[in-house]
Amino acid sequence: MIKTAVVGASGYTGLELIKILINHPHFEIKALFGSEGGDRIEEIYPALKGVFEAEIQKTDIEKLKKFDLVFLAVPHKTAMSLVKELYGYTKIVDFSADYRLNQKNYEAYYCPHTDPKNLENSAYGLPEIFREYIKNSTLIANPGCYPTATILALYPFIEYIEDGVFVDAKSGVSGAGKKLSSTTHFVKDNENFFAYNPIKHRHSIEIKEKTGLNVTFVPQLLPITRGMQVSVYAKLKKDIDPVEVLKETYKSEKFVRVFDKPVEIKNVSGTHFCDIFTAKNGNMLFINSVIDNLLRGASSQAVANANLMFGFDEGLALPRVAYVP
Repeated sequence: MIKTAVVGASGYTGLELIKILINHPHFEIKALFGSEGGDRIEEIYPALKGVFEAEIQKTDIEKLKKFDLVFLAVPHKTAMSLVKELYGYTKIVDFSADYRLNQKNYEAYYCPHTDPKNLENSAYGLPEIFREYIKNSTLIANPGCYPTATILALYPFIEYIEDGVFVDAKSGVSGAGKKLSSTTHFVKDNENFFAYNPIKHRHSIEIKEKTGLNVTFVPQLLPITRGMQVSVYAKLKKDIDPVEVLKETYKSEKFVRVFDKPVEIKNVSGTHFCDIFTAKNGNMLFINSVIDNLLRGASSQAVANANLMFGFDEGLALPRVAYVP
């Protein structure tokens, strides 16, 4: 068994990660860590009582160095302070943005980077595109939910579309994490629907860096707990059959499903799947993708990356059946 630690276990993505790992045949959770320590995971999430129970320890670098695999479900800045000390001792999957971007782009949208050396040592954890890099890396920069859904939608068409793409992205409230804010308050979100930080959202630079396209990115908040839908609007440079391009690109990918009608969040909620639909009107292209923001956009993708790093089947223990019909 591979000794595994989860740092940031009390968050939503931490919970989803635990739910996957307790059914994994090779990754065994030996410890949970958090910024303070002292709480018990089954008290924070009573659904785990009798299934997986453990105390959350205060994060300790020396303890973490002794694990075979460490998942860092922590915010940006916190992650790089840990990776800087852990790199070379264990394999790491980082949920934050700290190793997803080049230094210039990261510092323009986040904060000064304190571990630029390891930016070159990380692999961007989107298996459909960077699988071989992931297999040979010991530090994975797990993509964000918005970039995952958007890049998977855009990737088959990069060579066929003109620069200047509009991305309309809608997410459930859990994407903002557990910390309460005026944007994620129940009274604000219930029976409501609105855009936030349009055009200037920091995930736009991640999408641009990985696709090479200038992206106008507008995130919006849906009054649902989880799930994400991305609609991409682009102009084709030449005539293509977009459905055939999409099918050909992902013909060997078992976790990307191509549909002949617009895709729906409920069909991926609780799974690792990304569902995609495409259609065109003359030279105007529409691409529609959906994922579970907490799973494909975070925790299940992290496990897929860990599976690849350790030479296992990529889909091992990943959830495949949606919560709702």
